[in-house]
Amino acid sequence: MFENLTDRLSRAGEALKGRGRISEDNIRDTLRQVRMALLEADVALPVVKDFIERARARALGAEVAKSLTPGQAFIKIIHDELVQTMGSANEALDLRAQPPAVVLLAGLQGAGKTTTAAKLARWLAERDKRKVMLASADVYRPAAILQLERLATEVGAAFCPSEAGEDPVEIARRAVEAARRAHSDVLILDTAGRLHVDQAMMDEVQRIHAAVSPVETLFVVDSMAGQDAVNSARAFGEALDLTGAIVTKVDGDARGGVALSVRQVTGKPIKFLGAGEKTTALEPFHPERLASRILGMGDVVSLVEEVQQSVDQEQADRLARKISKGQGFTLQDLRDQIRQMQQMGGLAGLMDKLPGQAMPAKLDSRMGESQMRRQAAVIDSMTPKERRYPAVIDGSRKRRIAQGAGVQVQEVNRLLKQHTQMQKMMKKFSKGGMSKMMRAMKGRLPPGFG
Repeated sequence: MFENLTDRLSRAGEALKGRGRISEDNIRDTLRQVRMALLEADVALPVVKDFIERARARALGAEVAKSLTPGQAFIKIIHDELVQTMGSANEALDLRAQPPAVVLLAGLQGAGKTTTAAKLARWLAERDKRKVMLASADVYRPAAILQLERLATEVGAAFCPSEAGEDPVEIARRAVEAARRAHSDVLILDTAGRLHVDQAMMDEVQRIHAAVSPVETLFVVDSMAGQDAVNSARAFGEALDLTGAIVTKVDGDARGGVALSVRQVTGKPIKFLGAGEKTTALEPFHPERLASRILGMGDVVSLVEEVQQSVDQEQADRLARKISKGQGFTLQDLRDQIRQMQQMGGLAGLMDKLPGQAMPAKLDSRMGESQMRRQAAVIDSMTPKERRYPAVIDGSRKRRIAQGAGVQVQEVNRLLKQHTQMQKMMKKFSKGGMSKMMRAMKGRLPPGFG
């Protein structure tokens, strides 16, 4: 995420290494690099100008702490200014209202509003234990209504039906009544978008807003839309009483300009980031954490929170007890570990939050994720007995497993070999050989993931 911006800003900081003091002369070129980095990241020009002026005012003549190099001091200044640009802290949804609290989603077509509605419903149900209903007022795309109904079932939310040809305002009113009768805590209302801002769309969403008086009106924006996103953010901010924004598809965005511009353009906070199509791929927006990730410092706090939410603690405890007793690490155990890693966003999601810009270069996370999917498919093609006792897997069984998983027999052999290596590591762990195992690994990932 935001790899290009990370690389450019890191190089700008490197240019100040070895200097004893930040001065007008040595800061000028560095700030020019920062300015170019922000512009190439599609940050809005007024935002770039404000950012650079604030950074210059703080950097010029600033004494460098004895424990820091000028490059580190400059990166600290850039970090602080990134945080100020994106908002000083996370701002949660304000759902303090007589139920149902209405959350209205608005934005252009293709921004991901429908998927975001489902992600938000899942988030509220799992994290806040809210009873949620979903409804769609997008009467121009019947497929969007069907998609939201399917997603509602997937995330365990109630759904208020609607049809093409209905009045969107009447759908919204009916949904509020349905949510009230169902004793739902929250109603999330998806609205129609267009490929570009037009008056008809704005008039419609304004009428829906007036009819349901939402407690949260969220602008959903595609992070890869560049300057178009900035322009639409400004238009929606003028037309609606926005309370915040959700930036989607950040996993595919190497630039990051939208995340840095939206708050300044609308005056409203970014409340969530969406990364990927899965309904679990939504995270609260913490400006200070994202600033650290952009500057290659990682986001260990978010990673820990994600692990706490995603890892089945009982399953982890069972595996730990099993290993401590010297019992075997089976292929089913490996399958469970792969599943939990996938739930946390795979290797790309984990690597993005780990500190150190060099790490992604050492590990192609996309290759790692592809390998994990193949490994999972191979294990899924095995019988319960084969997963528990891999020694029974002979040549004919390997051919059957490979055919079922859609891979070559060599892939099955590779997995079995990797599993054997992991078993040996687990045995060392069970005998108190953790320090020996870590020295043997020399900081590498376990076999099969490097």
